[in-house]
Parts: sequence; C-alpha cells; structure tokens
Amino acid sequence: MKEQQIKTPPRCPFCGDEVDPPRDQEQRKLGEFKVGRCNCGAAYACDATGHNIGSAMIEALVYACNDDWELAWELQPEQDYLTGRVESYDELTHQVLEQRHLDGRYVRGVLYFVRLQREIEEIAQRKQRPAPDYIPPVEPERDPGRRRRRADKKEVQRLALGGNIDALVDLTFDDVRTLRFLQRLLYTPDDDERWWLAHVIGQVSARVATRRPAVVSDLLHRLFDASNDSAAANWGLVETMGSIIAARPDIYGAFARHLLRYINHVSTRPLVLWALGTVAARRPDLVRASQFYELFKLLNDPDPLVRAQTVRLLGRAGAREVHDRLQALQQDQTPVTIYEEGRPQATTVGELATEALKTEKVNQP
Repeated sequence: MKEQQIKTPPRCPFCGDEVDPPRDQEQRKLGEFKVGRCNCGAAYACDATGHNIGSAMIEALVYACNDDWELAWELQPEQDYLTGRVESYDELTHQVLEQRHLDGRYVRGVLYFVRLQREIEEIAQRKQRPAPDYIPPVEPERDPGRRRRRADKKEVQRLALGGNIDALVDLTFDDVRTLRFLQRLLYTPDDDERWWLAHVIGQVSARVATRRPAVVSDLLHRLFDASNDSAAANWGLVETMGSIIAARPDIYGAFARHLLRYINHVSTRPLVLWALGTVAARRPDLVRASQFYELFKLLNDPDPLVRAQTVRLLGRAGAREVHDRLQALQQDQTPVTIYEEGRPQATTVGELATEALKTEKVNQP
C-alpha cells in the first residue's frame, strides 16, 4: 500500500505563523523570485528550484529593506538580520512536503526568510532614496532546458572588443566565468582598449544584474580585493568598478564610497575621480554622502588630469561650494583626454569647467 504523503502549510521560522503564498512584486527588479512578508515582519523569497540560494537570499534581504539596495549591502548577518529557510516547499500547492516526490514531480522549492533587527527595520522604513532615472528591463528568462555554452577566453575577447553586449550577456547566463574572462582582459597595456573593456563590463553587468545581482556583486568584491594591491589597481580595476556602479547605482550605489580608499595613490587618483564622476552623473547624492569636501583641494592639484577629473566630478555632484574656483578654472586651457563610455575625448580643463558650471546648476541638492 502506497504511503500517504504528509503535507503541512509553510510557517515562518521566526514566529511559527502560517505565511501566505509568495507573489510577484508590483515592480519587478530581478524577475526571478516571488516574495512575501510574515505578520512578524520577516520577509521571504521563493526559489522553486532550490539552486539559487545566493540570489534568493539577496532578494529576501532587499525586500525586507523596502528595496533599499544601499542599506542591504551595508548590513551584517546575525548582527543586523537573521535568516531562516523552509525546505521541501511546493510552490504549486503552497505546501511543505514530508517527502520530495509528489504526483511524479520532484519538489526542490525553498522559502528563504530574513528578519531585520528592530533598529534596522526602523531605518528601512524611514529612509527615502531618489527614484532611479533608469532601470534596464529585466532580461528575458532563458530556457532552463537549453544547451549551455562554455565561455572561451578568445571568444569573450572577440565579443568584448567588438562591443557585442547582447552576446556577452547571453554567454554570462550560460557560464558565469564570462565575467572572470572579461576581468582578465583588463590586464592589457593598451589604454584605449582597457577603458573600452571597463565600459563593456559595466554594460554587461547592468543587464546581468536584472536577474543575477549576486554574480555582479561577487565581481565587484573581486575587483576591490584585487585593487588592494596599488600596482594592480592601475589595470582597469577602478574604472571597471566605477562603470558597474554607475550602470546600476540603484543596486550597487553603496560601493561608491569605497572607491575613496584609492584616492591617496598618485597613480589611481585620477581613476577614482573619474569613477566617482561617472557615478555622480546618475546619482550625485551618492558622492555627496562620501568624504566629499576633501576633494575640493584637488582643484589646485599640479597634475592637469587630476584637476580635470575633479572639475568633472564636482560639477556633476552639484558642488556650488566651489563655484568661484570653477569660474577661475575656465581660463585653464591645458589639454587633457577624458574617457566617456569607453572612448577618449580630447578637451581642456577650461572646457570641463565651463561644462561643470552648467551641470552644477542642474545637480544642486
């Protein structure tokens, strides 16, 4: 006689109450997991396959933080929030099964729970963020039964140098090593190529993050770790971090202030200023929330590229505090090369100062 399957309703691991079926959010950002919230305040995300632990936990954490990615990245597990999980969850019946087999199906679903500590929950409820100016559409879901391609370094290089973002995004969903191969391509002596690759990585990351933000977060952490070696930081790492953060400041904006750790190295100083200036074009508030005023003195730096990058940054950040100095710098006709969207642009410090004065009025807080 076939043993009867025992089914129970899913319960919150923190308070023990039954929870409602997870649902799609009104405004989807990841497009991958349904979410819900228990009466005790715990947030949860459903991973129907049980194979996306990292991404599901991140979505539960961000949902608990009221979609405040910047706050979510700052929190420490156990200290700021607790986690729990309910396994053998069947999304179709909203039941927890004693055995994983049901009606010819193998049930692997998991509900991942996050409960913020009370003081963090209060911060999440109070904190307001600027509405993002642009969020890329969620990438179409790839066929889980597709034949996945393996990334090849030469193919990745060919696609990257050709600017084939679509193909690189597809390849990343097939094989996340694509991002590692892209990172390795940064170690090239060709400046123009390196800046272009940094731009490409930012664009690819922005689209991958619509479904797999944890993969891009891992890349950012690798870049920061590698940049701790001041010599390695010159090989496109700082520019790439700036490109990624600027492409999705709604998700990775909290990483922006960490770029300042490289500001004291002469070789990386203009790169940091460029990265912060690129972020400021989308989210000036992120730059102003950092050690913003320490950068004013760099308007007098003897290096014209440092002056130029500082002018570009402060104008985009709406730094009316240096209005008079920007006006004076309009007379500085020292030629410099600034990279925008991966391509070099010849200009002067004075031209950048004139542009900064225009931008400053728009971005004033």
